Amino acid sequence: MDFFDVLNLIGGLCLFLFGMNVMGDALERRAGNKLSSLIGTLTTNRIAGFFTGLAVTAVIQSSSATTVMVVGFVNSGLMTLKQSIGVIMGSNIGTTITSWILSLGGIESGNFFVQLFKPTSFTPILALIGIIYVMFSKTNKKKDTGMILLGFAVLMFGMETMSGAVKGLRDVPEFRQMFVMFKNPILGVIAGAILTAIIQSSSASVGILQALTVTGQISYGAAFPIIMGQNIGTCITAILSSFGANRNAKRVALVHLSFNVIGTTILLVVLYVVRNIFVLPILDASATHFGIAVAHSIFNVLCTVILLPMGGLLEKLVCKLVPDAKTQEKKTELDERLLATPTVALESSRKYAVDMANCSIAALQESLSALFEYNDAKAESIRELEEKTDHYEDVIGSYLVKISSHQMDEKASTDAAKLLHIIGDFERISDHSVNLLESAEEMKEKGIEFTPAAKAELKVLADAVSEITDLALQAFIDNDLDAAFSIEPLEEIIDRLKEKLRGQHICRLQQGDCSIEAGFVWSDLLTNLERTSDHCSNIAGCIIESNHSLSMHESLQIIKSESSEFKKKFAAYSAKYALPQSKQ
Repeated sequence: MDFFDVLNLIGGLCLFLFGMNVMGDALERRAGNKLSSLIGTLTTNRIAGFFTGLAVTAVIQSSSATTVMVVGFVNSGLMTLKQSIGVIMGSNIGTTITSWILSLGGIESGNFFVQLFKPTSFTPILALIGIIYVMFSKTNKKKDTGMILLGFAVLMFGMETMSGAVKGLRDVPEFRQMFVMFKNPILGVIAGAILTAIIQSSSASVGILQALTVTGQISYGAAFPIIMGQNIGTCITAILSSFGANRNAKRVALVHLSFNVIGTTILLVVLYVVRNIFVLPILDASATHFGIAVAHSIFNVLCTVILLPMGGLLEKLVCKLVPDAKTQEKKTELDERLLATPTVALESSRKYAVDMANCSIAALQESLSALFEYNDAKAESIRELEEKTDHYEDVIGSYLVKISSHQMDEKASTDAAKLLHIIGDFERISDHSVNLLESAEEMKEKGIEFTPAAKAELKVLADAVSEITDLALQAFIDNDLDAAFSIEPLEEIIDRLKEKLRGQHICRLQQGDCSIEAGFVWSDLLTNLERTSDHCSNIAGCIIESNHSLSMHESLQIIKSESSEFKKKFAAYSAKYALPQSKQ
């Protein structure tokens, strides 16, 4: 092996790692929506979590990326520590798919049809398709598909370059001696762990090991411990990701490390005992691409079979190693680790927005109650809920802006924009709740009283606003189109009620039943209640727009164009919120 072979080896390694990174990132973007739905089906069932972890990792070709996402989910409160254990174990098996794909590079046959399965035969075609997609496609989905194909082609080309560069090592005694040294299981594990920790990918380090098998100098006795060490080294990514996270997220990273260390220890002891009792010719045989893939899969499957039933013990172990803090730990809100997979980050922000919506509507409902039964405790609660809603909007809004800076498909980008509008409307509803509270406080401080007729009319309008906010909350949380379509006819009723109540109050002023000062408060109340219903209408429009891919104006036109349903609901609300007969 001369100086130029070393340059080829370095170039091949760089291409291999670059191709794996490009392919992995594109796979994450392309599979983003599927990842969100898979994660949404997680339950406390460890088996369901296991298969979810396996599927996600098989799709994105990276157990490190899956584990980092899990750390982010637990840190954000979207997943419990118990749920995460099964996912992590499943990811260890899912990552073996990569080694099987790379094992195709070891195909050797003179048969034309067998040669077609060799990567050097079909990767040029994939690269051609990929570059066409990247250069000429209009949609992000097709561009991501092209990047997946290009990344895979570069990866395989890099592996072939590495294999060609190291072939000369088959005749170098020192190289053979180095791998004889790795037959010592401890040294092999350390070597595999260090290499994988440096490049932060067990799939990549397994690929490098597969490329080195062309020298014929690597025996299975040396490869087995290295493969075991690679599983420990890949934990470094999750550990680094857990820095600055809450205690449960740190426990997730520790579960990943504990699982691989315990599994490696058990199987290493078994290997050492077997080697000293039995003569196993396979340990001295030269490893192949295919053999490395088999060994990698067997090791991960055995670790999972041994430790999956012990998930509860692993949970207790990491809780002992990372005990609960004596003081209450501040919850981390939205985790930037998830931004690497924008669609998953978007789902996280949506779930956080649900909490915001509940706060906003709770504040509004309490303020409606305060109009008729004011007390200081209620006032304090309303202001706390409004401040919490404001905080939610700041955090979610900033997070959504960061998500939007990443490459996403068209639907995810549209959903992010809609969510930004929706949280703005919920924030404004909470502002109106404080405005209503201030009107109630002004009435209390100045001793302003409405007439019984005015109170009865205000109660009708307040009940209508209470219902429309409930519908808006239901439409948003459950993506309930029926609730969304019910909002517009009720909003029309509220608009008409506002005008009627304003007119009737003018009559009371003319008759001397109400004071001018009461009239100002009355006007403020009507304005805030009517604007609250407008924001509910905006929320409904966004929900309908997201499901029908139409603009807000077109969505409202759809509602009103369905005249029979709209008229039916309008008539029902008219009867429900009819004003009491005025005694003028």
